[in-house]
Amino acid sequence: MIEKAKQSAPLPENVLGSSTVGFHRTVLLDNAATIVDAVKAGKVSHFYLIGGCDGAKPGRNYFTDFAENTPNDSVILTLGCGKFRFNKKEHGDIGGIPRLLDVGQCNDAYSAIQIAVALADAFECEVNDLPLTLIVSWFEQKAAAVLLSLLALGIKNIHLGPTLPAYLSPNVVNFLVENFDLKPTGNAKDDIQNILKAS
Repeated sequence: MIEKAKQSAPLPENVLGSSTVGFHRTVLLDNAATIVDAVKAGKVSHFYLIGGCDGAKPGRNYFTDFAENTPNDSVILTLGCGKFRFNKKEHGDIGGIPRLLDVGQCNDAYSAIQIAVALADAFECEVNDLPLTLIVSWFEQKAAAVLLSLLALGIKNIHLGPTLPAYLSPNVVNFLVENFDLKPTGNAKDDIQNILKAS
């Protein structure tokens, strides 16, 4: 096999595409005024935080479909390994602000929360009043910790999927829907349309 690999032609350059990194909360907060101005000028209509774990199981392309169908005047914040399905695709920018901002890994959920809090402070509102929708991927235990942290902070309107965790019984799901406006994910395009209608 090694000999066959040596005989094979080299792969074309950049075969996997590229992605821009380095959008830690300190970088984004240092540039918060630019982002706030873009929202006030109507250039940015909505923020989507797509975060959490993902896997190679067939059918788990919801997050890629979601990212690809977000409106061109929206910004995608992403963290966790779910981003690797769409972070090398071309999303463009809004007046120099990249439409896809890679905040980091699952462990950087704190950074995403701090960004949301800073935006809420800038707009003198609560986090739940921001034009922000959280799309949380469920796949393993860390995602459960992220979800519980968000719920403990009183964050609402979280879209969870593409399959719900086995430990969420119908009664627990109903409680989260009624008290935290939790929404199990469905079809990505339909979910985006429903988000935009509600905002």
